[in-house]
Amino acid sequence: MLLGTWNLENLYRPGGPYGPKDEAAYGAKLAVLAAVITELGPALLGVQEVGDPEALKDLAGMLDDDWHLALSEHADSRGIRVGFLSRTAMTVLADTTAFPAELRPVQTDDSGVTVARAGRGFLAVEVGDEPLRVAVCHLKSKLLSYPNGRFQPRDEGERARYGAYALYRRAAEATALRALADELLDGDGQGRDVAVLGDLNDEVQAATTQILLGPPGSEIGTPGYEKADRGDATRLWDVAPLIPPGQRYSRVNSGRRELIDHVLVSHRLVHRVTAAGTGLPGEGPPALPSVGPDPAERRGAPGSDHAPVWIRVGG
Repeated sequence: MLLGTWNLENLYRPGGPYGPKDEAAYGAKLAVLAAVITELGPALLGVQEVGDPEALKDLAGMLDDDWHLALSEHADSRGIRVGFLSRTAMTVLADTTAFPAELRPVQTDDSGVTVARAGRGFLAVEVGDEPLRVAVCHLKSKLLSYPNGRFQPRDEGERARYGAYALYRRAAEATALRALADELLDGDGQGRDVAVLGDLNDEVQAATTQILLGPPGSEIGTPGYEKADRGDATRLWDVAPLIPPGQRYSRVNSGRRELIDHVLVSHRLVHRVTAAGTGLPGEGPPALPSVGPDPAERRGAPGSDHAPVWIRVGG
């Protein structure tokens, strides 16, 4: 079974302010996305940046066989949300934006506005007879935006403040996602197949990513990995160390390769992962465009500026 995640980059039908300008560009985008998904061949694929639910239906209609869709009802201000494409029926377990009750609202801008919920929903589903529970997310972006739609700051003080606001939000969202992971694991990571995946908008060693792991120790590649301990019940393992080093990126930001899309799995699942990668299996490092600070520059571009990240799981 192949399980993966992919940021589809502004999946909208044409004519709106964020998607392709015409049907030709829309058709080209869908064709590239569909070709990648078909070649990838996932059993379950978490997706991000679905701006138009009908566009995801259009994409599914271009794939082989019949696919089941699930979408979060919680979109951000641009209408983008997370979801799943699955070859088998799914049961939705949760669709939430809630921060844990103990976590106070976080500041979002210079005016002092605060938020107490994630900007985009976390969607969790269950599939299969020996149930696999999977949550998909899209955390607050590292690409900063400023008042009045600006993508450049007035000065370095403003850049620093808005970088901090984005980090506050991403950390709070990671904390909320970890709370959902706790519900899915239910203290039985040794007995439950659980995965948390999506666009974390930060790299493996980032503090926000580390929040999701749970108890420290036993990371892949360390001496403790093969040694059972009490933390196995609640840990999640980031599969990044299993990805070949030359392929360990899912996006290129201003010429720099970064792995910001992740798959994290429970104890029961991590020991059945037979392979992990980015892009398409067997094709080497993914060929990705380099993106800058203004996401509008790629409006209507075919395909996506992210590579899929995936794992293959044995029986």
